[in-house]
Amino acid sequence: MMSSSPQGNSSGQDMLGLIAGFWLSQAIYVAAKLGIADLLQDGPKSVAYLARQAEAHEPSLYRVLRALSSRAIFSELPERLFALSPAAEWLRGEKPGSLRPYAIMMGEQWVWRSVGEMLHSVHTGRSGFEHVFGMRTFDYHATHPDAARFSLEGMTSRSATENAAIVDAYDFSDATTIIDVAGGQGTLLCSILAANPSLRGTLFDMQHVIGTAGALVERAGLLGRCRLAAGNFFDFVPGDGDIYILKKVIHDWENGEAHAILSNCRRAIPTTGRLLLIELIVPARNLPSFATMLDLLMLAYAGGRERTADDYRELLTSAGFRLHRIIPTTSNVSLIEAFPS
Repeated sequence: MMSSSPQGNSSGQDMLGLIAGFWLSQAIYVAAKLGIADLLQDGPKSVAYLARQAEAHEPSLYRVLRALSSRAIFSELPERLFALSPAAEWLRGEKPGSLRPYAIMMGEQWVWRSVGEMLHSVHTGRSGFEHVFGMRTFDYHATHPDAARFSLEGMTSRSATENAAIVDAYDFSDATTIIDVAGGQGTLLCSILAANPSLRGTLFDMQHVIGTAGALVERAGLLGRCRLAAGNFFDFVPGDGDIYILKKVIHDWENGEAHAILSNCRRAIPTTGRLLLIELIVPARNLPSFATMLDLLMLAYAGGRERTADDYRELLTSAGFRLHRIIPTTSNVSLIEAFPS
């Protein structure tokens, strides 16, 4: 939640609203977790009905929905009836681009307990997640399938609109093989392959991630053109590609680890190849942006960082690449195109 008046004209009430922001995000999480928006997709329902269907305590559910409705997230009607609002539509599971999985991911204990340790991160430079759970997020996910599933589902929900924007913004038609490094469940690679029938691709990620990706690739009808490969990008990156894609990968890591990942990409990529980093760009001027807010999550949760264009230029140069151009998209992400030096 960001103030619309960053340069002053702010009242104590404005600050109170900002301080209470995490109450609101947790209420959104509760509604998303209980599937309230899906229960309302056919029309208004009583809170008694919603509580029965969601196996919730009716008076408590009413208080949560009342608060959300006061912020135009759901609509409260007479006689304790509730209906969808335009904002609540984004919490419907079947809506294209649904944010329900992302709201659930952000509300699970793995995230909010980490963000609650932001002061530790500021004192030490280390993630709150490590402080609470004793390991990095990716190591935790490898042994905690529920956390891994919620994270994958959350990130995948954000990907639908981003992937369409990426395909619209960049011409992949002159490529032959795309290597999607740490590509998760493969939604981006499948979108690119579907739009470019002559392309082939390799989806590369950790074994516990690749194990869940095959079903999605099969549903997309792309198993014949998409190879699944398991491994750790700190050890190696597959060869034989002419475009290497890393979507929201580098922002998960501090500079030393990011350099190691990009250096392995440089070893794998041919001299005629291209590297595409797909990331949010922190604006040069300090104006309200989702990138600067997401940077706080990276600080406390993942242990990474969002970067400016100059930060990416320096990082790429150190790993043997030359930043060629940055292509904005209609979503929050931009494409950072680089070539081997």
